[in-house]
Amino acid sequence: MVRARSEERRAEILRATLEVIAERGYRGATLSAVAERVGLSQQGLLHYYPTKEALLVAVLEDRDRWDTGGGGSRGEGPWPLELLGSLVEYNAMRPAIVQTFSALLGESVTEEHPAREFFTARYTQVRADMAASLRAEHGEELPGGLTPERAATLLVAVMDGLQYQWLLDPDAVDMPGAFRDFLRLLRDRPGPDGKPQVSGPDPG
Repeated sequence: MVRARSEERRAEILRATLEVIAERGYRGATLSAVAERVGLSQQGLLHYYPTKEALLVAVLEDRDRWDTGGGGSRGEGPWPLELLGSLVEYNAMRPAIVQTFSALLGESVTEEHPAREFFTARYTQVRADMAASLRAEHGEELPGGLTPERAATLLVAVMDGLQYQWLLDPDAVDMPGAFRDFLRLLRDRPGPDGKPQVSGPDPG
């Protein structure tokens, strides 16, 4: 019973943190603001999440569970590539969460940063998931000759790199459109004249 109440409280804190991030952005999501939202003192909040970084990582973990089906309605198995395009579109509607992810990601490359372990493990898993999605659609070799594992690294880099460009200049960068352009490149097979030939349906 005590554990169940603790888990409910943690879920309440995560929901409140998402609300504060949406309203105030990454920098405005202070521990005091979240604590006030859930009726706790800052010290009481620290009982559940000892640092702001720990709280924000928990929010990102929770977001990933919903995005990939761990807490939502999607079943198991590789993501169809067209669904990845839909996920990028969805991210374009929640800039504050994307900002939180990108800010923590940039900081995590430093030694002993509290989010470093999360992002290292996340990228290992995401690359494996993307490789599975690519293999399900193309088999062991993509039209351009890359293996699913090699293409997966590029796919993840494009997804996250686009987010930085979009955050800096959203009017100039069509994040969903650019990502679908990249999916077309993955599907294009060079023809006899060296020019790309579309090998599959338009992902958009």
